[in-house]
Amino acid sequence: MKSFLTAALFICTFTLCVSAAPPAGWTDDYAKAVEKAKAENKYLLLDFTGSDWCGFCKLLDKEVFSTPQFHSWAKKYVVLVQLDFPHNTPLSAAVKAQNSGLMSKYPSKGFPTVLIVDPAGKELVRQGGYHPGTGAASYIQKLETELKKSGPLPTASGSPGSPQQPSIFKTPPPPGSSL
Repeated sequence: MKSFLTAALFICTFTLCVSAAPPAGWTDDYAKAVEKAKAENKYLLLDFTGSDWCGFCKLLDKEVFSTPQFHSWAKKYVVLVQLDFPHNTPLSAAVKAQNSGLMSKYPSKGFPTVLIVDPAGKELVRQGGYHPGTGAASYIQKLETELKKSGPLPTASGSPGSPQQPSIFKTPPPPGSSL
């Protein structure tokens, strides 16, 4: 009986210490993501999600975010930030506070809400909800269409305010032209 109680206590303690961790390739540290985006001349993609309860969030993750096509696109153009609001999975106090602050800064009416912001925090794209079956290619195309309306990023050289058009927005030269 004593060993059963010891095992139960260990399991309860371990369970309380475990907290939600973002999927591979994602971070839950907004400040570090901003620094990385600045250093790599990228945008930030913010995923406001309810990872353990929101059905459409789970579908978006399964049908888009977890695909090789999305990972390839994201690696080139965005730093991925998961802002989770789980019901049953504990988060650290710091992550809870950060996520609540970002929800106040970028109010949302529901989950999932995906934003693309520049490293200065300016909102460029907002996608609310998810339509099952959309898939990665269509979702990426929607994001790129909206991004094209937003303009340039800071240059990779780090000089603020000097625009540089990201490569996804450049028009290829006509066939047969020389550069």
